[in-house]
Amino acid sequence: MNDILHAFALVFEPYTMLVMLISAIFGLFVGAVPGLTATMATALLVPVTFFMPPVPAIASIVTATAMAIFSGDIPGCLMRIPGTPASAAYTDEAYAMTKKGLAETALGAGLVFSVIGGLFGTVVLVTSAPALAEVAVRFSSFEYFWLVLLGLTCAVFISTGNPVKGIVSLLGGLLISAIGLDNPAGYPRFTFGSIELLGSVGLIPMMIGMFAISEILRYAVESSGTGVIATRQIGNVFRGQWQLTKKYWVSILRGSALGTLIGALPGAGADIAAWMSYAMSKKFSKEPEKFGTGHVEGIVESGAANNSALAGAWIPALVFGIPGDSITAIVIGVLYIKGMNPGPAIFMNNVSQIYAVFLVFFVANLLMIPLGWACIKTAKRILDVPRNLLMPIILLFCIVGAFAINNTVFAVTVILVFGVVAYFMEENGFPIAPAILGVILGTMLEENFITSMIKADGRFIAFFERPIAAALGVATLLVWAWPLVQYLRARSPAAPVA
Repeated sequence: MNDILHAFALVFEPYTMLVMLISAIFGLFVGAVPGLTATMATALLVPVTFFMPPVPAIASIVTATAMAIFSGDIPGCLMRIPGTPASAAYTDEAYAMTKKGLAETALGAGLVFSVIGGLFGTVVLVTSAPALAEVAVRFSSFEYFWLVLLGLTCAVFISTGNPVKGIVSLLGGLLISAIGLDNPAGYPRFTFGSIELLGSVGLIPMMIGMFAISEILRYAVESSGTGVIATRQIGNVFRGQWQLTKKYWVSILRGSALGTLIGALPGAGADIAAWMSYAMSKKFSKEPEKFGTGHVEGIVESGAANNSALAGAWIPALVFGIPGDSITAIVIGVLYIKGMNPGPAIFMNNVSQIYAVFLVFFVANLLMIPLGWACIKTAKRILDVPRNLLMPIILLFCIVGAFAINNTVFAVTVILVFGVVAYFMEENGFPIAPAILGVILGTMLEENFITSMIKADGRFIAFFERPIAAALGVATLLVWAWPLVQYLRARSPAAPVA
């Protein structure tokens, strides 16, 4: 009991609360600016944490990352430019709602269900960290191979219209992920002699180009100038959220649970959790035909998933010192610096500080409600700017943001090229979301496949020899076979009536 009281004292002292407030504002800004990510926010905070005690140092990172993941939804909803990769999964859905005059519902859902997902993940972190970590560390390259394949299958489900075009888009993304030296052999592929391509095509510049630049081109081409539309101003973002909670409580629970589980797997993270959750939402929805037209259900489930994944990623990080995502990879270094060495002993040697970290997760997610509301109210002013003035400003920010990633003009070229590519893709009915998913998961797919084949000495049956891998493999193959079964059943003649 004394440790819990000490934890409360550590978190609610004025200095820690001030650090969390400043970090929250910083995180909201970073997440809302396309090109800046939650990982970048964490990296920028590390030098500052050197001068802080352990609890405020961890609190600053937890708060900033939670806020950044949420605020990435805001530019995606208002301008179809996702602030972070975790928001890209449902950017089209949120933007479609904005065009229908439902921006306040989309933004409110992103805020409310991010908080609920974050709180769910925190509860799991507090109550089940050792048990979930035990499951997570049993994942080898075989399990990750099937998990990635299952994630790539999401491309078929998130594609509206023609599934074949969704698969073509996905294959294009996988091809792009193969560019450069980032492969098991370390051999330059598809670089065509370009030094810049040795480092592969960056996900963030590609994402900015395919979402933002393509939208600017569309606005420039269309004489009506309907690049960004909001048929009515944003009012009370909390209106109707309780009704959504009651209607989609199963989706909220499913998204939060999936996000926590995916987050707990080393190397996965909020990006994959959001994509898989959105696909699952569409698969099990009673109204799948509404997805892609401005339907809030996918936002509800994915919004809960990406924030719950943040807490889930801390499970293997704290229990075993194994990073769950790129953010916790940085955090582990901070924990060592502050004398909170990750591992089972952390729960015995740093009891009050661990309780304080758990409490910080609760406080950070609750802080998101008032601060997120204020951020939305500030951002809605974007809709008041004339479109012929807004679009050049967006283009300028995209160019500056792309250049700032690696301080190279090559990134600017990438956003312009992929902007043109995405424009022509969408004009011909090819969705761009599967291409983004292919780039995110392509490298992971190849690395785990090659590693598994080396371990198995070329035996494909080895992919089914481990229990978890076998379960994931069978599930993946069943998902692939189900459309074929439906097709054959539809073609088979009806049985004669006796």
